[in-house]
Parts: sequence; C-alpha cells; structure tokens
Amino acid sequence: MARKQSEYEPNHWVCVILLLMCLVSCSVVYMFMSAIFRSTSAKNDSNSSENVGKLEVGESVVTNGGGCCTGIENLELWGDAVKWGSDFKFNSSEECCKACKSMCTGIDGPCLCDTWVFCGNKHACWEKFGECWLKKQKDTLAPVSHEAGSKFMWTTGLIFGRGEGIVGLQTEYGTLHIKLLPECSPQSVAYILELLALRHCAGCHFFRAESRGQSWDTKGNHVKDASFGPPFALIQGTLGVEGMTFNKLPSEYCPTMRKGSVAWVGSGPEFFISLANHQEWRNLHTVFGSVLPEDMVIADKIAQLPTKSDVWKSINVSVLEKKVPFRFQRFQISHDELNFGAY
Repeated sequence: MARKQSEYEPNHWVCVILLLMCLVSCSVVYMFMSAIFRSTSAKNDSNSSENVGKLEVGESVVTNGGGCCTGIENLELWGDAVKWGSDFKFNSSEECCKACKSMCTGIDGPCLCDTWVFCGNKHACWEKFGECWLKKQKDTLAPVSHEAGSKFMWTTGLIFGRGEGIVGLQTEYGTLHIKLLPECSPQSVAYILELLALRHCAGCHFFRAESRGQSWDTKGNHVKDASFGPPFALIQGTLGVEGMTFNKLPSEYCPTMRKGSVAWVGSGPEFFISLANHQEWRNLHTVFGSVLPEDMVIADKIAQLPTKSDVWKSINVSVLEKKVPFRFQRFQISHDELNFGAY
C-alpha cells in the first residue's frame, strides 16, 4: 500500500502545480481586464460628465424648451381646438404637453398646436378627468384666457415654435431679441406677456454691466484657473414697472446658466442676461428666455459702457454711470429675417 501511494504521489503534485498555474493565469487576466474596464469606465464617466455639461449649457435654448413640459394650474386658455379632449385623454399634464409639442416639430412655420389644456383634478374633473385639449391661438403673444381661479380644474401651457414667442428689448444700442420659454417657466413668461400687452415698460432699464474680463473667452467658456469674478460677465436690469405692483414669481426652470440666458435675480423683478457659461452658479436662477446669438454683440456693447464701482453685501460690482432704458417690442418675423440657430 505504501508503494501504491508513492506511485500516485507525482500525479498529485502535478495537479497541484497545474491548479496554481491556472489560478495565477486567471489572476493576471482578471487584473488586466479590470484595468481595461476601469479605463473604459473612467473614459465613459468623463464623456458623460462632458455631455451633461453640454446639455445643461445649451438646454435653455433648444427649440420648444428642450425637455421641459410644464403649465399653469387653475387656468384655461381659449383657442380653436385642433384635438378634442373628450376623445383625447392622458394620465398627466406632461403627456398632454408633449402631444402638443409633437405637432410643433417643423423646421419652419408656426406650430399646428400652440396651447394645451389638461384636466387633472379627479375630484373637480369627474368624467372630464384626463381630457387633453389641443388648441391654436390667434396670437401666441396675446393668448386669450377663458377662465381662471384657485378652484378651477384646468392646467394650461403654451408652446412657441420657430420664429414665435420672441420679444425685443429695444435700447439705444440696438434691440435684444429674446426667445421665451413658456414650457419651462410658464409663470415667468406670463408676466412678460403682461408687460408686452402694456405697450410700455416705464422704469424698465439696465443698471449694472460687467464684462467677461479675463475669466471667460468670447464663446463664454471659463478660462482654466481664472477667477469667477469680479467682473461677473452679465448685464442686469429691472422689469418692475413704475406704478404697477409686482408679485414675486415662483422658482421655475433652473438650468445651468449659459451665454445668452435671461433669468430672474431671486423672485424678480430684477433680471440679468448672462454673458458667459456660468456652471458655477448651478441651478440658482429661473431662466425664462435666451437672447438670440446674433444679438449678443448688443449685450457686450452695453457691458463695455462706463461704470462705477459699488459694494453690494460685501461683493464688488460695477454699476452703469448712466442707466440704459429699454422698451418692449413684439415682432411679426419672417423666418428668414433672423438666425435662430438652435431655436
């Protein structure tokens, strides 16, 4: 028996050696593949971060508000029906909004649907719950309100197509054309449309102007290792009308600020136009519009006007020596007159 055991002993060690070699080989392969996956994962994460940054930077100017789809509760806007809600139902106002957007995808011309109305209050709507009415306004910058009130059961939103929903801030240095974003910031846009209906904006003006300085390039990109201000790359003004009570606006769409973004300071009526991509501000401001790219030269011109230094809550700012008043304009624009870019 002892000899029999010794006869099998070499085979036993061969198996052990083969097993160890297999384990070593597997370990080498595992480490190699892990390194590759880590490298690929890091690359993908980096690309993902870049894509998110690019999306955030540009999302406020994408046609039809990008991914936004919100409206105003307790309000119904009137208009000619293009889809009857009694035969067209959804589970949410967002779905209703998207249905309207789907009729506004052409590269030119007005939208077939520019107004959606949804009944989402089960207790108030009863058999009308889920009804989605798609409508067409005679004038998208002056929508007709049918009914409104805190107990009203409808939610309403606007959709502005290419060449629509553009207002102008006319200054002595030129007119800043602003594309409004009602799907993202409906309450803010409703206020702007109220001002447009007044046909004047007594007291509206720019009072602060800060260039990009050495911190941002002409495309609005932040220069590596540069400070974030001062100067802060913006022009600031007010949309508070003299003699008119201003009600604070709720916080709405807050993307990362990009060059051309038009946003409220707090709850308004002060606002600013960003001259750079301000990722460092994250989601602090409600963006309700964006200046058309070709008009940013006017904003830059205002930013270069003579200023004087001031201190606001321990922050150094540059205030215009002479305020720049502006008034609202509305436009009936041929789609070839302006370069809408991504709008």
